[in-house]
Amino acid sequence: HGTARDGAWSVARTTTDEAVLTYDLVEPWPYPGRVTQIAALTPDALTLTMSVETYDASFPAQIGWHPWFNRTLDGGEPVRLDFTAAWQEERGDDHLPTGNRVDPKPGPWDDCFGMPGGVDVTLTWPGQLELKVTSREEWVVVYDEQEAAVCVEPQTGPPNGLNTLPRLVTPLEPLEASTTWTWRRL
Repeated sequence: HGTARDGAWSVARTTTDEAVLTYDLVEPWPYPGRVTQIAALTPDALTLTMSVETYDASFPAQIGWHPWFNRTLDGGEPVRLDFTAAWQEERGDDHLPTGNRVDPKPGPWDDCFGMPGGVDVTLTWPGQLELKVTSREEWVVVYDEQEAAVCVEPQTGPPNGLNTLPRLVTPLEPLEASTTWTWRRL
């Protein structure tokens, strides 16, 4: 999703366990700015950090990640999702939040959930792998309507948040977010 997804990113720096990528915002994005993403890898975790900054005019922005995970690994049992949300953003017919918060409902989901203490979702492939997705951000989209995959998407606002809950990027205050994925074999 978003304007930077299909853009040409530049490699700013790499080491054996870290990569820094940048993307200068261009048309159709109407404001000058830069997105920087850092991927840092350890033997049992991946931390992704993203920032959007401007050197000129302030503008609203929203950032996040859209990872897809296989529903099964090597023919094993399907993944189980475990999370506790304070609320679920009510989804309208257009799949965008209506602005109303409701009690979390059972899946299948293509929905945004609120976690005021930060995103904390565990994916477990029984007998194989446990993956924890965490973030300081309080919104996560969970998507599990496809047979082959599930998504856990930490982000800085709900879908359509640019219009309904904008975060302002200014020359003095970039928009920053991070997520960490930790794993262990079962």
